[in-house]
Amino acid sequence: MTDLPATMIAIEIREPGGPEVLVPATRPVPMPGQGEVLIRVSAAGVNRPDVLQRLGNYAPPPGASDIPGLEIAGTVVAAGPGSARFAPGDSVCALVPGGGYAQYCVVHETNALPVPSGLTMSEAAGIPETFFTVWTNVFDRGGLKPGESLLVHGGASGIGTTAIQLAKAFGATVFITAGSAEKCAACEALGADLAIDYKTADFVEAVKQATGKKGVDVILDMVGGDYVARNYHAAAEDGRIVQIAFLRGANPTVDLNPLMRKRLTHTGSTLRPRPVAFKAEIARALEEKVWPLIAAGTVKPVMDSVFPLEKASEAHAALDADHTGKIVLETGL
Repeated sequence: MTDLPATMIAIEIREPGGPEVLVPATRPVPMPGQGEVLIRVSAAGVNRPDVLQRLGNYAPPPGASDIPGLEIAGTVVAAGPGSARFAPGDSVCALVPGGGYAQYCVVHETNALPVPSGLTMSEAAGIPETFFTVWTNVFDRGGLKPGESLLVHGGASGIGTTAIQLAKAFGATVFITAGSAEKCAACEALGADLAIDYKTADFVEAVKQATGKKGVDVILDMVGGDYVARNYHAAAEDGRIVQIAFLRGANPTVDLNPLMRKRLTHTGSTLRPRPVAFKAEIARALEEKVWPLIAAGTVKPVMDSVFPLEKASEAHAALDADHTGKIVLETGL
């Protein structure tokens, strides 16, 4: 560790507000603790939870860094006590509870994975948050099985483009909603069986027609609001609805009769505050079942744009605007 610099550039949230509150600052380089590794960050993914934190609506879990950023890719440069899986020089990507928008970041070794074969560091940085989220919510909580159908709201988002590819790779039929003809076309190019422009069509009617009035087996929803009731109507009997965000609000007025009549399951989760051991289980499943698909080129992160770390405010403005796929920050290291 003697060759490490004492300080690094990191992005701080000056105060709650718009993208302009993200400012570069000098911070001490963190040191790895028990079971942790220190990563020299090459790239960090930009995600919706980062925006919520910037707005003051999503505080870091106890003990986590106040620096935003939940996914990184880079090179291991030091290992803490009891850490044995990775050695200095190894290329890894990792899910972190905070601290990603920085030149150096610590993470528990079980929440890091080797950079998949064939990916750049920037592409690898676009994997952890979305792939961990999709796996635990669509396949674990949602229980999606081969031959079933999945409806993904926000199909052109990082979560959406990941969900399309993974669901198709594991034998599901995939429907998505998106807000333009261009986004719908991009989702169909990734394998979506039906892309619905929610600005011009009713997704409930569209999926009912596509499924012979049966409805869909699993719905991944980040919209909330009025979509909650509409999801109940779009779902098949014994359908599972998994909530991962509430972009349209978390307090809808909902008729619960379809929930009972169809025997629906409406569940949800947040990933960031979950324990290291829980995230480690997801990491093991991804390495076993998904990493070979990435290495084979069957599944890949869909990239929208890349910004220098110091331009994090511009990256957040891009996330708030029209985009398809992942937005990533590069540190230049």
